[in-house]
Amino acid sequence: MVSVSFDLVIRGGQVATPSGVHAGDIGIRDGKIAEIGDLSTAVAADTLDARNLTIMPGVIDTQVHFREPGLEHKEDLESGTRAALMGGVTAILEMPNTSPNTTTAEGLADKLRRAANRAWCHYGFFVGASTDNIDRLTELETLPGTPGVKIFMGSSTGSLLVDRDEELREVLRNGRKRCPIHAEDEARNVQRKALLSESPHPREHPFLRDAESAVIATRRILALSEETGRPVHVLHISTADEPPIIAEAKARGVNVTAEVTPQHLYFAAPDCYERLGTLAQMNPPIRSADHREGLWRALQAGAFDVFGSDHAPHTLEEKEKPYPQSPSGMPGVQTLLPILLTYVAQGRLSLETVVQMACQRPAELYGIRGKGRIEVGYDADLVVFDPNRSYTFERWMVESKCGWSPYEGEKLTGTVEAVVLRGETAVRSGERVTKASGRMLDFA
Repeated sequence: MVSVSFDLVIRGGQVATPSGVHAGDIGIRDGKIAEIGDLSTAVAADTLDARNLTIMPGVIDTQVHFREPGLEHKEDLESGTRAALMGGVTAILEMPNTSPNTTTAEGLADKLRRAANRAWCHYGFFVGASTDNIDRLTELETLPGTPGVKIFMGSSTGSLLVDRDEELREVLRNGRKRCPIHAEDEARNVQRKALLSESPHPREHPFLRDAESAVIATRRILALSEETGRPVHVLHISTADEPPIIAEAKARGVNVTAEVTPQHLYFAAPDCYERLGTLAQMNPPIRSADHREGLWRALQAGAFDVFGSDHAPHTLEEKEKPYPQSPSGMPGVQTLLPILLTYVAQGRLSLETVVQMACQRPAELYGIRGKGRIEVGYDADLVVFDPNRSYTFERWMVESKCGWSPYEGEKLTGTVEAVVLRGETAVRSGERVTKASGRMLDFA
């Protein structure tokens, strides 16, 4: 009787890492990567044929809004993590602007209970900073299941607004983990509402929430980070002006990292608002082609640390409200990797950069144990994709409960063929083949 060496072997693929792409088989045992190399004669309980395909670590999306509890008509933890898995995302960090907000230990525990046995990918939940919980943040950020504390400098759901420097300073002083920041200047945004035209149109969105709002807020949080020594992570950079500011802060020793989203690299005003209307409306806004090209230059210069989707779904009925009553946000967790792979196919981005910014660096920033790398001893969370297969993304493909995507009708290149979650094949030939088996992430 031949003994089984591995639970699963992925054979014949190209293995993608931040340092390059090379041929190799991957042997998996007890949910972890056990061996990488020529395993053509190895015995395994199961195999995946990856010939003509590429293998990379599972994507870690560090900014999603799955709307549960309180807003489940838009999305819930089951549908959101299902969309993530089908897009090659094996772990998500979910934001606290639910209803009620996740600002207490009880609120965090409730989300963890809700996710158990329902989540299709691994998960962690941010706690939200508010003016009511500042003195508890040091304790809250160390609870199991949370990567830390999220700060909204621009208005969001409920009490999740910390917009004054004295309060921001206290939040940063209460804790040690890296804080993700929504950096828009609330006072400027409120002031500019008076500039709304008599016949409002979504194309006004980047005018009302202008680039200066983002720049002011980013400068403020960098100054406070430098003052307090607290690491910060500036989310969804939308302007050409912010990357040089962040780069200069890094150069002088400020512990700051930054995120860019695929949609800020893909769309540009005013065309996207003329074509998509409120479906293109998000905060901070999609801006002009000049800003988009500035983001591309910054990306190619290494200014950003991670890609994130800022998946923030609303129903079509809600989006059909006249601007500015229409809510801001769009789905994106399922298309995060496909859009990045399309950029790779276009020659605008290297696959090594995708692996670095969508897999390895997110795990490093938030201390996620065992994730983000194809190395012996790491968890076997993997994506197998076809880098050459092109298709048109259609509405019927959308797994999110909201049922739409801004990328409908767009030609994409790079299809998710298989997903492995802790050594178990969860997606095979583009179809789910297991039950929901996501687990709570372990944070250092």
